[in-house]
Amino acid sequence: MPITFLPLPAEQFSSWMKRSTAEYIADLLASGVPDGKAREDAHTTMTRAFPYGLPSATNAVFTLESPALGNVGYLWIGCDSSGDPTSWWVWDIVIEAGHRGHGFGRQAMVLAEKYARSHDAQILGLNVFGFNRAARGLYESLGYETTSVKMRKTL
Repeated sequence: MPITFLPLPAEQFSSWMKRSTAEYIADLLASGVPDGKAREDAHTTMTRAFPYGLPSATNAVFTLESPALGNVGYLWIGCDSSGDPTSWWVWDIVIEAGHRGHGFGRQAMVLAEKYARSHDAQILGLNVFGFNRAARGLYESLGYETTSVKMRKTL
């Protein structure tokens, strides 16, 4: 089932931003970041990316739409934080729980690559939390290479 992506409507942006922030905080907490630091990091990330509370050409948010199923998730893509306009980043991608395992994540990543290329990107990066094995497998199957590994052990 093919999907397309559509710019997130402006009237939905505030609720998306709250959801994305909460999900990011939850992921940080799951990876061992203390609560206060997780909240601070999430707030800083969102404020830096969306200083006016709206998406832009270099920080765009899309809904992932299936003609048969409607909205199956969302994608946030934009310039990375290096200052290099040819380096882009998938900041967030979510396929709704009921739609996972049907190839929508793969299609979304292909659409993300096309969007980044259309903005002269030469590199597209992303972060995947260590506990998200399914996402890591998807990204590796699409040719993404590991550039850094953070490890820890609870004593």
